[in-house]
Amino acid sequence: MTGNHVIKISIRPILQAFIYFRRMKSGSLVAKITVRLFLLLLLLAVVPLYQADSTKLHSLYFVTPHQWVLVFPCILIGGFITLFTGCTIQKYSKSDWNWLLVLNTIVLAAYCATTYIRVLELIKR
Repeated sequence: MTGNHVIKISIRPILQAFIYFRRMKSGSLVAKITVRLFLLLLLLAVVPLYQADSTKLHSLYFVTPHQWVLVFPCILIGGFITLFTGCTIQKYSKSDWNWLLVLNTIVLAAYCATTYIRVLELIKR
């Protein structure tokens, strides 16, 4: 028998699956870090508000020319709550939801930071 049989094994599907699972794990890690950092910053942002004069806080009102301006923050907060509960229930196993949660958290953090800076300016006067 002179059987030199060559078996060809393609590593491409294995490599693609490895890259997909690695990206999925990194997405869950990034989502967890982003959410925890956001909640920590939110908790730390409350401290200066308690140290400020409470009469100024009670007389602070948000006045907008159009009521539709308030819809977008409500959508951001609702999306964050929905994605956060969905990701925690599914134990961060869905990569797409993880990255949506990261994006939503970053936009919500930017919105909260701008609102916080404006409120803090009004209180410190």
